Amino acid sequence: MAQVPTSEKPSRREQILAAAAELFARHGFHGVGIDDLGSAVGVSGPALYRHFRSKDAMLGEMLTSISEVLLAGGEARAAGARTPRDTLGELVAFHVDFALDNPSLITVQERNLGNLTDPDRRRVRGLQRRYVEVWVRAIQDAAPAADEPRARAAAHAVFGLINSTPHSRHLDRDAMAALLRQMALSALLDVGSTGAADLNAAV
Repeated sequence: MAQVPTSEKPSRREQILAAAAELFARHGFHGVGIDDLGSAVGVSGPALYRHFRSKDAMLGEMLTSISEVLLAGGEARAAGARTPRDTLGELVAFHVDFALDNPSLITVQERNLGNLTDPDRRRVRGLQRRYVEVWVRAIQDAAPAADEPRARAAAHAVFGLINSTPHSRHLDRDAMAALLRQMALSALLDVGSTGAADLNAAV
């Protein structure tokens, strides 16, 4: 994925996407002009068209890449885990790390799906659905009493918890990661418990 930091020197295209993510997160997609993007990477605005045909195409590649990285990472961790609980722990740790290390990308993803072109939106939505399915399977394997709707709702709730971190980082990175992992994993393992059912009955 172009925006996620790597050990190699980023290409000009990757630099543009990284700068765009920061600006879109700070000012909103419609609040950033092509000249703003060019200035952020030290080129003229029109020079960006050598790399992207439009600002829409830039956003499309950015959000598609985020979804591809999350899906590939989730599938790899699910495949490499030894037990259902390990699988869930690996997924939680992976998503927490991604959110904490890429706060601008998380913010752009949360706010700008509606600004994608129809083809890009369909592609991103498809990738996101596949990522959710990885989590639903892992939740049901680790908490067999959880039915599919509850597991799906739990996955989305945990995404909401973890993805809120760009807006509420009150601890240092490692402490925040540990807190999020603990909260998310505890909640997911309890999804199928009778305590949750008793609480629903009492409401």
